[in-house]
Amino acid sequence: MRIYFVLIAVFMGSYNLSNAQPNMPELPIQLYSDDGDGFVIIGHRGASAYHPENTMSAFRAAFEMGAEMIELDVTLSKDGIPVVIHDETLERTTNGKGKVSSFTLSKLKKLDAGSWFSNTYRGEQIPTLEEVLEFARDKISVNIEIKPEAVTDELTDGIEEKAWELVKKYQMNEYVLFSSFDYRAITHLKELDVDISAALLYEKQQSKGRSPSRLVTDYSADAFNCSYREFSKKWADEADSEGFPVFVYTINHERRMKKMIKRGVSGIFSDKPDLLKKVVDNMWKTK
Repeated sequence: MRIYFVLIAVFMGSYNLSNAQPNMPELPIQLYSDDGDGFVIIGHRGASAYHPENTMSAFRAAFEMGAEMIELDVTLSKDGIPVVIHDETLERTTNGKGKVSSFTLSKLKKLDAGSWFSNTYRGEQIPTLEEVLEFARDKISVNIEIKPEAVTDELTDGIEEKAWELVKKYQMNEYVLFSSFDYRAITHLKELDVDISAALLYEKQQSKGRSPSRLVTDYSADAFNCSYREFSKKWADEADSEGFPVFVYTINHERRMKKMIKRGVSGIFSDKPDLLKKVVDNMWKTK
């Protein structure tokens, strides 16, 4: 009898692991390398565990590791060019000092954005959004996170419009997901074009107690992004019931990846896209 129950337990465990893929909601964008599993492997700021974040080397590595999407942060230079860098200031990831918005693109390009990570990457530059899109076209989808410091109340000639014009220039309309912690950016994007795919990045203060489904509805968002720490079982049940995709950040540990996948997320942001790919392959593709 004991052997019988052990065999059942082993079978059920194997079944749950190899069939962990739930009835996933439709993805808000297309993937160049779509394998049909309804789940997206996202390189957070590229493969930023191995390369300096938000640099071309990090984005290339994420693609080579099998990521299906790269995530990047975009803000504006002093002369209004969309540039890819996470912080409002330069100190942490370059050899410059001061606000990004205080420097023209030509001056930003003279900065070293790689040595802070390793001398191997000395001379790595801050990329423009256009440079990244030129690389990504026909290769890998992109999540463009618009930084709050670049968002204003104005729609015309704002960062949202400038970024969208570049996306259209490289014919990546269906392969780009925008997101922002500033909910005004989501509103602006939908005003520019109702068909722009945009994810609301959960920010507690602006949310004012509203649930994920209410926020998605209020802002006409196509997806909901949040920290894996915030994505509770309650939120998972709500997303499943209402049928909207959820992407969670930032997970670099196998156990947490498995937990969130089983909870039903549509994608995970990871600094280690190679590890995430391995986890996904083992859970859903290995029979």
